Amino acid sequence: MDDRSATPLIRPLFAIPIGITAVSTASIFIRFAQGYASSLTVAAFRLGLAVIFLAPYVLFRHRKEISSLQPREWGFAFLSGAFLALHFATWITSLEYTSVASSVVLVSTSPLWVALLAPLFLKERISRVILVGMIFAFIGGAMVGLSDSCQWTMKGMICPSWAAFIRGEALLGDVLALLGALTGAGYLMVGRHLRAKMSLFPYIFVVYGVAAGGLIAAMLIVDGVPAGFPPKVYVWFILLAVLPQILGHSIFNWALRYVSTAYVSVTLLGEPVGSALLAYIFLGERPGLMKIFGAILILIGILISSRKGRTPLEGREGRRIRG
Repeated sequence: MDDRSATPLIRPLFAIPIGITAVSTASIFIRFAQGYASSLTVAAFRLGLAVIFLAPYVLFRHRKEISSLQPREWGFAFLSGAFLALHFATWITSLEYTSVASSVVLVSTSPLWVALLAPLFLKERISRVILVGMIFAFIGGAMVGLSDSCQWTMKGMICPSWAAFIRGEALLGDVLALLGALTGAGYLMVGRHLRAKMSLFPYIFVVYGVAAGGLIAAMLIVDGVPAGFPPKVYVWFILLAVLPQILGHSIFNWALRYVSTAYVSVTLLGEPVGSALLAYIFLGERPGLMKIFGAILILIGILISSRKGRTPLEGREGRRIRG
């Protein structure tokens, strides 16, 4: 899926659903692994193994491109990698304290932060069509999140008191997931600058490498050298590296070259739908009618946004960037 030309071989509209499916598996593998390893260890293995798997191809085919990076581009790479490391550290930890649906829905609010910050930092205009799609998606996401703690009855919605909510661990998990959303938005916006000048695999190799280095250092400081995991835990680590990381996130990074940051971030709202379905199958988290209806609204929002979300991006041929 490498991309040296300004015209993609695969239409982003077809590739992005594959990315959504791949990233939806992440929360399930993480939950399995967290029974044996800390969240920092899970995050470090996810990024570290992804870099190891990418290294032979990237260093053989793209060493010259990486070595030609200028100091400014390395600065963007380190900033993007730092955002990515914080994103995974906070979001994966949130899964220890709250449900899969709540965590994934909250971390998927990155489009809100992108919409607020992209006009300032990227000079991208958010079209009215994308804003309408975001409204549908956010309403649906709120319904999915509320469905974990609230119940819909004939008398209306019944939710726990605020005092009861803040006494529980769910609040910590929700805050961590929101921090994951904010750092994820930073990762997307910084990546926009770098992706305009780099092809896909060198970009993800450099950024994933920076993030992996930070997470491994944090793991060694906090947890020490990991050892003694059952073989199945390493299988989950490998699946995390291959499916949601190399396949899923790489598709989104590839799409940044051809469509706007806002559109890519809105499509990420499809992840709660896939994650909720997989959580029902593998973790027994049964979705109610409110969660299902919220998922439908998310999909409607993605569909609306996809109609006007494409934005040509300047490639190496010097074509004009349009925000």
